[in-house]
Parts: sequence; C-alpha cells; structure tokens
Amino acid sequence: MQTFHENLISTEEAGTLDGVFARRLHRSPEGLAYRYYDKTSREWLSYTWTDMAWQIARWQQALSKEDLRPGDRVAILLRNCPEWVMWDQAALSLGLVTVPLYTDDRPDNITYILEESGVKALLVQDAGRWKRLVPSLPEEGEGKLQRVILLDSSKEASKFSRNDERIRLAADWLPDEGGELKVRKKADPHALASIVYTSGTTGRSKGVMLSHHNMLSVAHGGVTLLDCYEEDVFLSFLPLSHTLERTAGYYLPIMAGASVAYARSVAQLGDDLVHIRPTVLIAVPRIFERVYGKIKDQLKKKPAIARKLFHAAVDVGWRRFQYQQGRTGWSPKLMLWPLLNKLVARNVVEKLGGRLRAAVSGGAPLSPDIAKVFIGLGVPIVQGYGLTETSPVISVNPLEDNIPSSVGVTIRGTRVKIGDHDELLVRGPGVMLGYWNNHKATTEMIDPDGWLHTGDQAKIEDGHLFITGRLKDILVLSNGEKIPPADMEMAISLDPFIDQVMVVGEGRPYLTALVVLNEESWPALAKEHGLDTDDPASLSHKKLHTHILKRIKASLSDFPGYAKIRQVRLMLEPWTIEEGLITPTLKVKRPKVLEKYAEEVASMYSGGPAH
Repeated sequence: MQTFHENLISTEEAGTLDGVFARRLHRSPEGLAYRYYDKTSREWLSYTWTDMAWQIARWQQALSKEDLRPGDRVAILLRNCPEWVMWDQAALSLGLVTVPLYTDDRPDNITYILEESGVKALLVQDAGRWKRLVPSLPEEGEGKLQRVILLDSSKEASKFSRNDERIRLAADWLPDEGGELKVRKKADPHALASIVYTSGTTGRSKGVMLSHHNMLSVAHGGVTLLDCYEEDVFLSFLPLSHTLERTAGYYLPIMAGASVAYARSVAQLGDDLVHIRPTVLIAVPRIFERVYGKIKDQLKKKPAIARKLFHAAVDVGWRRFQYQQGRTGWSPKLMLWPLLNKLVARNVVEKLGGRLRAAVSGGAPLSPDIAKVFIGLGVPIVQGYGLTETSPVISVNPLEDNIPSSVGVTIRGTRVKIGDHDELLVRGPGVMLGYWNNHKATTEMIDPDGWLHTGDQAKIEDGHLFITGRLKDILVLSNGEKIPPADMEMAISLDPFIDQVMVVGEGRPYLTALVVLNEESWPALAKEHGLDTDDPASLSHKKLHTHILKRIKASLSDFPGYAKIRQVRLMLEPWTIEEGLITPTLKVKRPKVLEKYAEEVASMYSGGPAH
C-alpha cells in the first residue's frame, strides 16, 4: 500500500473546494469515487471521478443559466447521495455559496435559514419534503427564492412544477450533456464557500461563514494525523449538512483519492456495513451507544459462560491495546487473545464490515466505557473534537497514540490554550470568517487577538486535550453547588430502558430528571411491575419510579456524591425535532423541554425528595 503522501493533494495545490475535485480528476480519472444504492434497479452502482466530472458539468451548465452571481447563496436539502456532491461542486465552481440544510429539520427553521441567508436557489430531495416546507415559506414573489429544483420525478413533483413557475424537476432542468468540467483558473481560497447554520440549543440558529481554505486546511490537517489511502472506503451516513461529515467524509476523501459509499438509511446501516465493508467510518457517539445497548441486551439472554467469555475478551483486548500503545508491559494474559478473538471479538468486528481501520467519533462526548468495550473487541475507535465554527475539527486521536478519554491532539496549524475559567481557546486556519449578518455574536465568539472562545472547559495532559465541562451547561443548585449535567445524562442514557433524559436542578435544592422510556423496552418493563402498557397512569406508579431511580443510581455509581437524582418523571413520547425540543444533531433544547414540562418539573419539587 502506498503512503498517503504520494497521492495526497495539498491545500496549496487544491486552492479551493472545487479546485481539489479538479486536481483529483487529473490525478485519478478512472479511480472509484462514489457508490450508491439505486432503488429502481435495486443494486449498488458506482461513479469514477470522470463520471462525476461529467455529471457535475451538467449541474454547472444548468446553474449557470439561472440568474445567479458569484456570492449568491444556494441551498441543499438532500439526503447523502452523489447529487449532494454534484450540486455543491457545481455551485462552488461558479463562485456561489452553498447553504446545507438538515432533511429532518423543522420547516419553520429551514424557512428562517433560507430567508436569513437570502437563498436564491434550492435543491430539494422530493415532493414530500417540499410539500411540508411550503406552508412556512413566504408567498411566491415575496421571498428571494427564485428557483427550486426537485430531485424526484414523481406525479406529485410534476404537479408542483406545473403550478409554480419557480419549480423545475431535475430531470427536465439538467441538460442531457454537460460537456467538459469548467475549472476556475483564478479563485480566492479565502472567499466565502458556505454558510452553515448551527443547530442552536437556545435561540435562533446562527450562520457560520466558512471559506474554502477553512475546510480544506482542516481536511488536510485531519489526514496528516489519520493516514488515508486511495484504497480506503468511507461509509457515509452522518448527514452531509453536519460539518464533520462534510469536511472529513467528503472533502478529505477527495484529497486522498479514497472512495465514499452512501448508506441507504440508519435503519439499514447494519446491512450496509456488511455489504460495503468500509475501512473508515465517521459517526456520532449515539451510533456506538445503540450498538453497545444491543450487545448488552443480547448478553443478558446468553448463558453465564458466554457473558464471562465476552468480558474476558474485552479485558484482554483492552490490555492488548494498551500494550500496543506502549502504556503497559507484556502479560501472559495476551496469549489468550487469539482464542478470545475467534470466539467473541471477531463476531463484533465482522458485523461492522470486518475491515475498519478507523472509526472516528465526534459531535458529542463518547463514553470512555463504551470506547473501552469496542477497542477491547478490536474496533479502532478514535475520538475527535471540534465546532462548526472551526470547520469543524480541532483535535483527533492518532491511531498510534490513542487515549480514548481524551479528544486527541490538535491538527496541524491549530493552536490551543486554556483561558479564564479553564475555557479552551483556539486559533488556526479552520476558524470561521464570522457569523452571517451578526457582528455582535462574532465579536463575542472571537476576541480581538483572534482566539475563538469555545465555551468548553478543558485541560492539556501528555500533549492530549481533555474536555472537562461546558461553561454554560452548568446547573447551580440553590445551595450554590455547581453541577455539569451532560456527563450524567450520557451515563443515564446508556441504560437500554431509557431513550432520552434531561437532568434538572437550576436554582433548586436537589437534582431531578425528566426521562423518556425506550418504547421497545416499555412492555417488558411494565409487565415486570404488573402495569398496563395502555394506561397512562402506569407511568406515575411509585414502584416503577423506584425501579428507574435504582437503575439511574447504578448508572451514576462512578460519579461523585453530588450526582444523585432524587425524583423522576417518566414519559413515552420522545422529544422530537418537529416539536422544537431537540436540534437536528439530537442535542436537547433545555429551555424548550423545561417550558413544555413545567408542571412535571414543579411536581418533583412540591413534596420534597423521594429519598
């Protein structure tokens, strides 16, 4: 296998995000670029870099006929697919600014983003999504949106295109031939490339302005810490509207010449992993938490000997990992690994495709306990850290120096320091240009010396960065005690009976929690306590509350004494994006949840703690 340096396109050579694609086309014209599942033929199809260039040229030609000028904004409301790349590359090559949208975001928030950023052209997945969006949009002619492209060609989509002159079906809008890919000869790498709206947990989303150089420099910094090869296969399922997937799962593979396969859906992820057999995976902790939860459930049903073998495999595998990392000496126990690998670990690794070189976890903290289980079983998880405002990667663990409880070492060109109140400050080529039309928020985020204030508390040990808390996500009890709820919530949510949780206690005498029970586990839980699953009153049963409190106590057994939940209120209705209770990246909007469940919260403090 060649070293990554031989085929890697440098930031300087690429210049811009469309420039890196043009250089890749020149380097590897017949190399495999993308794979996707075609629903019509029911088979996996592929594109070479030459194929993609031909397609992008079609999108370039179609976009160039619209009344658009360099700097105008165009938005993407698509699931991950090759067309996402085609639209993005075509737009960027024409000097346009792309605005990615989450396909499952609330229509009113999408409308806000379209209006606030002044989007003129929008690419939409299908008629269904457009139909949901229409009621919240301004009347035709009132907004700036002048062209809508629907990717599907269904009867409903055709009906929309007949009734609204702004709407065109992609099949009709795109020319049959695209000609040659048009490559810009002179383009400013520091020009605005994209406006990415953060999924704010409080208030309206803010538009993060990222340049070509911002994202290219971070992609290159990432690939110099985690080697990437032309033979690598990425499985893409984290939304491309998420900057981690976009930078590390789209631009980075182009730089390295690796191929990307687009997963059909999260529900079909298990099958796609086995079929595609990826070597690189980029995910958020929730994916690993779900797999871990299923493993725990399956273990409970197995005989004691199987459970002992599993735990032995994790323990010996973890010791083997520590030995390989040079953190511990050799032990005779390591001689058991070939057998334990064959009996236990290999089965888990095979379910993830059997070829993973690196599974990158980012977007939220990954439980060290979960990381230890997967690493012990031979799944090479590395945790990274960043913000949308830093394009997004600040740090990542190298495979050869992986401390799972840390968020790694800083990528090339990025500097960090610890400021007041242990806040992590960052400078580097990935730091955003600022917030769109929001100078006040920009100056609050980036100080006069150019340091971006992350809002996260951190420490640096052995060259690794450790995130220790969040400045704003601190609950202050009425006795003045300060408690960070995020780690507690992460530990509690690992319980297979619990789907969502929010710890409450700001200005209160003790901690309580709002808990959404797992819908699949609820019947078994109700049966265990002799409760009727169809009776809403069952959720208020004292025995059930006591049981859940005991489970929570067990989940928090490794936490300091302050981490004690005294009361819970249980529910089955999940907190959704549609209700505005969670963000598209699944972060809980605390103020909104507190507002909706104000009565339930008040009731937890009306009679004093349960125990």
